[in-house]
Amino acid sequence: MIAFNLDDVRLNEVPDRSIRVEFPLQSVHGSASFASVLFEVDPGNALATHTDSAEEVLLVLAGEGEAHVGAETARVRAGDVAVVPALAPHGIRNTGDTTLRVIGFFASSTVMSTFEQGIGPEGEQVVAWGAGRPLFAALEEPAAAPA
Repeated sequence: MIAFNLDDVRLNEVPDRSIRVEFPLQSVHGSASFASVLFEVDPGNALATHTDSAEEVLLVLAGEGEAHVGAETARVRAGDVAVVPALAPHGIRNTGDTTLRVIGFFASSTVMSTFEQGIGPEGEQVVAWGAGRPLFAALEEPAAAPA
């Protein structure tokens, strides 16, 4: 059995974002078919728009915010659940006065996330989760074809 308490999960700061995040369950922990992400967003800040390679179910644990999936936007608060299809652009903004705390469950034990803006330590936009620590990669413009 794999078990953990959400209060014991140590979240990692995302530089310059007022966001803390950790993947407490992923393939490296022994999960064969799903992963989880726990994150917190400070008031007035947002988890940037991104896509994930796997379908995700989000459960708002505390706080309130505004979530978007594609062109659809909805207010969310503690107790709300949202489903995000694989590869759908999505993000969430904290619109309340307290920390927004959310847990997400992915339909895969490894996840590739691609952000519209750089999120890695050197501004990388692609993050691979599942290896025990995130692996960051830059998105590069394709080279022009020779004329």
